[in-house]
Amino acid sequence: MNKAFLMGRLTRDPELRYTQAGVAVCTFTLAVDRRMAKDKTDFLEIVAWRKTAEFCGQYFTKGK
Repeated sequence: MNKAFLMGRLTRDPELRYTQAGVAVCTFTLAVDRRMAKDKTDFLEIVAWRKTAEFCGQYFTKGK
């Protein structure tokens, strides 16, 4: 399994939803500044599932 550690800011509050089967899904956008180019920012769409989704929905807020 590949892992990536991203540090940035949330552009809006996470959206926590549940599938018809009851599985938690959380979506949010993360703004990550580039190291070499200080004036450039990448916006990444993140999708978290199950326990991670519930954690993100409960503790993450815009700007954190």
